[in-house]
Amino acid sequence: MSVTVRPGRPFPLGVHFTNGGVNVAVYSAVADQVQLCLFDADGTETRYRLPGMDAGIWHGFVEGVQHGQQYGFRVHGPYDPAAGKRCNPAKLLIDPYARAISGTVSFGPAVLGYDVDNPDKPSDLDSAEAMPRSVMVAPSAAVGPDSAGRLPAGAHRPDRHLADTVMYEIHVKGFTRLHPDIPPEIQGTYAGLAHPAAIDHLQRLGVTAVELLPVQHSVPEGFLVDRGLTNYWGYNTIGFLAPHAEYSAAVRAGEPGGQVAEFKDMVRALHAAGVEVILDVVYNHTPEAGPMGPTLSLRGLDNAAYYRLDPNDRADYVDTSGCGNALNVGNPSCLRLIMDSLRYWVTEMGVDGFRFDLAPTLARQEGGFDTVAAFFDLVWQDPVIAQTKLIAEPWDVGQGDSYDVGRFPAGWSEWNGKYRDTVRDFWRSHDGVLPDLATRLAGSPDLYTRHRRGPDASVNLITVHDGFTLMDLVSYNDKHNEANTENNRDGTGDNRSWNCGVEGPSSDPAIALLRARQRRAMLSTLLLSRGVPLLLGGDEVGRTQQGNNNAYCQDNEIAWWDWSDPDLQLRDFTAQLIALRHRHPVLRRRDYPTDPTAIRWFTPAGDPMTAADWADDGAKSMAMVLSGSADPDVADDGSLLVDDDLALLINAWWEPLTFATSWDGAKELAVESDSYQPERRGRVITGGTVDVGPRSVVVVRKA
Repeated sequence: MSVTVRPGRPFPLGVHFTNGGVNVAVYSAVADQVQLCLFDADGTETRYRLPGMDAGIWHGFVEGVQHGQQYGFRVHGPYDPAAGKRCNPAKLLIDPYARAISGTVSFGPAVLGYDVDNPDKPSDLDSAEAMPRSVMVAPSAAVGPDSAGRLPAGAHRPDRHLADTVMYEIHVKGFTRLHPDIPPEIQGTYAGLAHPAAIDHLQRLGVTAVELLPVQHSVPEGFLVDRGLTNYWGYNTIGFLAPHAEYSAAVRAGEPGGQVAEFKDMVRALHAAGVEVILDVVYNHTPEAGPMGPTLSLRGLDNAAYYRLDPNDRADYVDTSGCGNALNVGNPSCLRLIMDSLRYWVTEMGVDGFRFDLAPTLARQEGGFDTVAAFFDLVWQDPVIAQTKLIAEPWDVGQGDSYDVGRFPAGWSEWNGKYRDTVRDFWRSHDGVLPDLATRLAGSPDLYTRHRRGPDASVNLITVHDGFTLMDLVSYNDKHNEANTENNRDGTGDNRSWNCGVEGPSSDPAIALLRARQRRAMLSTLLLSRGVPLLLGGDEVGRTQQGNNNAYCQDNEIAWWDWSDPDLQLRDFTAQLIALRHRHPVLRRRDYPTDPTAIRWFTPAGDPMTAADWADDGAKSMAMVLSGSADPDVADDGSLLVDDDLALLINAWWEPLTFATSWDGAKELAVESDSYQPERRGRVITGGTVDVGPRSVVVVRKA
């Protein structure tokens, strides 16, 4: 390898091909020297000192390298854990700005920055053979918009209003790993998700966006590897700009760096099908964990810049993630990494938005959750990121204000955990839930009006990756996580589930019928509530995890989709509900109406709900009447979104009820949906009453 290195430029950070070579820039304000380490095909390492340094950014211009070149960094500097400094040149470090990463971590003493016999001393074991390598990636055509919103020639973007969005949460690998119509060589990959068979399922359902579990490059925890498991979900990011290599058919075929182009092709294919791409991103912690964790990247570069250290013991870390550390969002260089990463995924890779894991951690500069934190300010003023869909998981761990539902600022939507809990309790017929259900159906105005947000601030969910699937929610009272090898101690015990009388699989036809009706009732609630529905992928075809409510470490048939016997009737029912939502803007309000007649509430007898009716703890049924003409929303083109009046007749009793429709005055009502008897869809009902089956939702409109 014939390589020359001379001073380069401090920006942009990372590795960028330009003018016959690459510019290399990496941040470390504590380093005395930074070495660029290049690896030949046989693994031979050659080290080059980065000759330039400006404001803590070390840089060099390197001639003689090609696309696919593997590299890393070594940092010479102080090792003084008590002062928050953990430099160790024996440790090969991943570039925080790497566009691609190749290989895996071999956990053991070699990747520890400290001497196992004396943690106050640095380890002299070289970690190169135990570490993944960063990969230099030549530029390719961008997929997303620039800062002015201009798309590259030939690019397409659905750009759908959040209120009109139906999100679908899936795992790239698990969704296609066993799909019989996808070629084996691309099953479980970005290319597999772009395959027509996968896209056909999305289009058949009518979902408008996929929310992908983490696809930024991650590594598992060492304790999982020791048990023969892995971090399947991927909430352990080490490469904030790099698509996870394992999900790449190109990498599988021997093309290091090929995951970048493959990911872009996936986004293009989904966009062409009208489906947006939302990434679940983890900017709250890294796999370097606590003081005794491995040194993989940020810790060895500039520990105090990238991590929040305990002010009373700088050898230890503040941990609001439950994973050993928390990123230091009060430091400009750490914030720059996060913002540069977000911008890259939008402009270069073409994604349409983000769901932020444990999002309150990003707003904890001094400890407490702060709605005017620097991170929120930077996002709001950024011309690229501010125009994307921004969704918070509004809780983290270890703080008095860790559950922050409803507190995020304007421009943000949130996973609505209160919606989840209310709907689960209602459909297992708990007392006293009806008033809260009405609030959740109306878009949770109690939570989101404080920052002048609308119903689309509420991302409504009943099930997601973390917890039971919908099938398991109606099949198990208790978690069954034995396969996780933690004696069933992991995972929440607060599932708010009901097994319908039998724990686990049942051959009793009556149990199977009840479970099917329960699932249809909950799907009806989810897809007809105001707000943004988030459907857990597989719930529409009866996917089960065998009662495991914490399958984060199960990269196997427990978590993969079983396509061999999908519930096609449930799939079609779900698709009909989504189509119903798409047809009726009254279900997709962008603002909370001010006209009191826009939503009216009635008892099954047809009388307006009174304070006494709402206060009745035993009440489990009501009619929600939505006016399609009262205080309508305004569409993007300025037209009024006038619609039919719709009525949702909701009955969580275990017996059928007859609803009087005197509130409507119509002689004929058409059934738009019936979760108890799906075959009633399209029928016209006369006589002023509608029969509603037990534990069911019926939707009617004037015929």
